[in-house]
Amino acid sequence: MTHNLIDVHHHLVPPFYLEENRRIGGFRSLQTGPAWAQWTPQRALDVMDANGVATSILSISMPGIWFGDVEASRITARRCNEYAAKVAGEHPGRFGFFAAIPLPHPQSALEEIAYALDVLGADGVSLFTSYDGKWLGHSDHWTVFEELNRRQAVVHVHPTIPEPCRALLPDVRLALVEAPQDTTRAVINMLFTGALSRFRGVRFILSHAGGFVPVIIGRLKQYAPPDIAARVPDGFEFELRRLYYDIAGSAYLPAIRALTSIVPTSQILFGSDEPPVALDDTARGLSKLGFTEREVSAIGRDNALQLFPRLAAQ
Repeated sequence: MTHNLIDVHHHLVPPFYLEENRRIGGFRSLQTGPAWAQWTPQRALDVMDANGVATSILSISMPGIWFGDVEASRITARRCNEYAAKVAGEHPGRFGFFAAIPLPHPQSALEEIAYALDVLGADGVSLFTSYDGKWLGHSDHWTVFEELNRRQAVVHVHPTIPEPCRALLPDVRLALVEAPQDTTRAVINMLFTGALSRFRGVRFILSHAGGFVPVIIGRLKQYAPPDIAARVPDGFEFELRRLYYDIAGSAYLPAIRALTSIVPTSQILFGSDEPPVALDDTARGLSKLGFTEREVSAIGRDNALQLFPRLAAQ
């Protein structure tokens, strides 16, 4: 098997992170599954090798690192980032990482961005869709967005599940409805607050084909604020077309047809969501989406090289 895929949505689970979240109940109701608890760098490599993945960009997934304590969040972010850098360093060319950032505390977030990008060599930053009931695009986040914009950083946006939404449908897994919904909330908020048009230097990657965003563009126009033209002067389609979208959990024709109706294939990236979702689900799915061989190559590798040119030499 040719190993050339670049997986931009691959989670790591540091052992101390697993233990700490078990202690404080961080995994409560999130249904992470056994593969999550069994993650190791070698297990990740084995899965990658079995599915033709050359490099995975690692990131922390739900529940994240914020549980109401600024100092604890800062320490956990630093430990996670140093662990990810160590894993990447021990397996040259096989792993990169998106830095965990201790939002919602802006100063701590700015300090960690500088350390992770300038010292540890992170490939970008991972942000969750919301923090303490404030979705991305909220003015509280703008100092952080300004720095990411200045750096023209790659930012991977991953959904989280706000506490009030965790019991809405008790018999339905949260990842099914609430994860894509929170991505949708974040994108709408970044559009309506003007954050996307203001911070165009940030190269956002949206998880899971953008959640429900591709299918609600008509409603965005119908229910937008009266002054939306001042905040999104070039229109919704312009802003959405320049974002990047991974296909984790979305390598199925209906989802991809919705996405490609508004986004060129140059903006679509391979992402698996391993280990919560088996990597082979996306690897097998990519070949069944009706893309040409050139488009498969672009989605599977070439588009990612535009964001991470260092990988071209590896």
